[in-house]
Amino acid sequence: MKVLVIDDHPLILDALREILPQLASGVVVRAAAHAGEAIAILDDEPDVALVLLDLALPGTRGLDLLADFLLDYPGVPVVVLSATHDDATVNAALGAGARGFIAKTASPAALLEALRQVLEGFVCRAADDAAAAGTDGTRIGATALGLTARQADVLRLLAQGKPNKLICRDLRLSEGTVKVHVSAILKALNVASRTQAVAELARRGIHVDLLRRPC
Repeated sequence: MKVLVIDDHPLILDALREILPQLASGVVVRAAAHAGEAIAILDDEPDVALVLLDLALPGTRGLDLLADFLLDYPGVPVVVLSATHDDATVNAALGAGARGFIAKTASPAALLEALRQVLEGFVCRAADDAAAAGTDGTRIGATALGLTARQADVLRLLAQGKPNKLICRDLRLSEGTVKVHVSAILKALNVASRTQAVAELARRGIHVDLLRRPC
């Protein structure tokens, strides 16, 4: 089974490449960073069985793109994968014909279960795990993760997919210092790679753009 993920965030794509093969045996993950690339894949590869679509692709209106996919590829279910998951956004996407809505803060297990339900013909929503647990995952302090203020800054840029050289430029740090901070971040999150770090943040429901620095 072939799954197409449309998202411009490299680390999200890498994380999903690790997670989605758990959906079923023989899953092949295809990735597109923009609408044109996605359309080319759908045109050339009619065996795509499922599409995961980020509504916030640059240069596009997410709901319009969703409508285009549903019109042009009616046999392919589209599931929205979004960092914005307020009721209005969820209802708009499902009302436009999406077969499911998955918050990027949902756990890998919740994501996989929602996709299995969609593949069985149901419309499914995977909630924000932090909200479902009654906690505010968007307001976790950096110290709660065992990070310093500067490491929190590095984590924000790392999660945006920026390489060390760009992090150095943005934060005016040496490359050696950035490498030390990245190693500390991976250790604090108990992961071995940047991709796993992004997946772990999503699992915990942490939005790095709102990560509080220590006072």
